[in-house]
Amino acid sequence: MRDILTPPDRRANANEYTKRRFKLIETGKMDITFFALVLILLTIGLVMLFSASYAFAYQRFGNSYHFITRQLGFAVFGVAAMYFFSRIDYHIYRKFAWPLYVISVALLIIARLIPPMMDGFHRWIYINIGGTSINFQPSEIGKFAIVALFAHLISKNYTQMKTFKFGILTFGALLMTIVGLVLIGRHLSAAVIIFIMGFAMMIIGGIRMKYVGIGLGAGAAGVATVAFTGVIDYALTRFRYWRDPWADPQGLGYQTIQSLLAIGSGGLLGAGLGQSRQKYLWVPEPHNDFIFSIVAEELGFIGAFIIVVLFACLVWRGFAIAMRAPDKFGSLLCVGLVFQVGLQAVLNMLVVTNTIPNTGISLPFFSYGGTALLMLMAQMGVVLSISRSCRLEKSPG
Repeated sequence: MRDILTPPDRRANANEYTKRRFKLIETGKMDITFFALVLILLTIGLVMLFSASYAFAYQRFGNSYHFITRQLGFAVFGVAAMYFFSRIDYHIYRKFAWPLYVISVALLIIARLIPPMMDGFHRWIYINIGGTSINFQPSEIGKFAIVALFAHLISKNYTQMKTFKFGILTFGALLMTIVGLVLIGRHLSAAVIIFIMGFAMMIIGGIRMKYVGIGLGAGAAGVATVAFTGVIDYALTRFRYWRDPWADPQGLGYQTIQSLLAIGSGGLLGAGLGQSRQKYLWVPEPHNDFIFSIVAEELGFIGAFIIVVLFACLVWRGFAIAMRAPDKFGSLLCVGLVFQVGLQAVLNMLVVTNTIPNTGISLPFFSYGGTALLMLMAQMGVVLSISRSCRLEKSPG
């Protein structure tokens, strides 16, 4: 099968080209279209976050600007981080692929060992610096670690990907280690995203299609191994009330019902920016996983569709950058990072519309979360770094 990720005239000299091209600072011009799409989504996301959150923020904190001021601060740092990482030669992540993976595994174990701090889940690590509490989810680092490590291993050992020992066993063990630890922390949505993302990279990397069923079976076996943690019961409960949220309209089905009411009341053109009624303490925590329901209520089908198109354009442009990347590592790294954004956006929208069970998936650029936004913007900077190389080199020579 023809390698669609690296141009034919560049594949043969990929490793030699990578070594010759390595430097600390990228000087080429970034892909302006991708850069603009990121800023547009970020700007719309901030506007919608303020609109969706101010009633809830006032009720909980007595300050309508509680969420937006913090998110704006992280957005500023995020844009700076995106520019900074766009100037770093992406080949440097080859050197840090294994350390990042080991660090992410260690952080997930630490998160599991510390006492639960929120809703009984082990998803966060809390650090107190000078009286200020900082928290982050190790799974966000795990997502990038899997992409970077898989891109490194696939590009380095591409000819071995069709073997069962390397293509399935090696990658399966690495992937299921992260997924298993995330599941033990009862972070089902992150586990689903990491598994799909990693398995997609294995398929793109060239594993034999007859092994796809084995890979899916390994994923099911990995889930079974953590059944004793209560994750399975938790997931089955979500599944039960996904099929019939009205079975518990004041309990586990409440959020889904209120989300559907918000989307339905938006109609074609929406109630208008800032005019949502469901955000007034009807949709639980509207600034987070279910922010898209408020978007649909205020902007209507047309506005929601435009946002879907913007996400689609971002993914398409990212894949276009991957197709022009000067080596296989850049192609795979770009595909993995962009695929993560598209996958997470699609799954969030499917949850909000009750197409799939509610698993707590945030919407990139929109949902509140400082460390998640910083990681996302930094990853978009890596994609822009790859785009600088695309414009710098016409041929590896």
